[in-house]
Amino acid sequence: MTTGILEVLLVNAEGITHTNLVGTPSYYVVIECGTQSQRSKVSSGKHEKPWWNEKFLFDFSSFDCKNSTHLTCRIMDTELFTNGGFVGEAKVYIGGIITEAGDQGYIEIKPAAYNVVLEDDTYKGQIKIGFKFIANKEKYVHVMGKRKFIAEEKEPSHSICGSIWRVSWWKILFFYNKKSPKCKQKRN
Repeated sequence: MTTGILEVLLVNAEGITHTNLVGTPSYYVVIECGTQSQRSKVSSGKHEKPWWNEKFLFDFSSFDCKNSTHLTCRIMDTELFTNGGFVGEAKVYIGGIITEAGDQGYIEIKPAAYNVVLEDDTYKGQIKIGFKFIANKEKYVHVMGKRKFIAEEKEPSHSICGSIWRVSWWKILFFYNKKSPKCKQKRN
């Protein structure tokens, strides 16, 4: 029997319905997968493009792996007057992800945009979500521990742009210091 960990990366949303009567909206997302449910933090950014950039872990038993076929992301608005309201939702089929990860042991789907469905079954906007599924819990700890170890080993890299920027400032300061004594002599 397959067990595993589903990691969901909630990135952002674009073009969703603005439901507030007054002020700018603050959105949060309720993510449901099988019998499990988790809530995101309140979004940052403007109402045209709210950002969460948050990860969620769902622990899958063998029963969940067989019966969980969809992940639902319900976008909610924390409006002051109505005490929150439904904005829209996106349903993502994850049965293929679980099956593929069960065969290979690990699968990662880069963040992609999914349509947000409104109450009247029309589409308005998109939500960007990424997935990672690791077929058993021990392997998840091993993979995540290895990534952390690799990240600790790497030394900070210096970009070419950053080096040029630093060199440019040093040139400006160097030439300024060279010109300063001449300017002082002309004034005297």
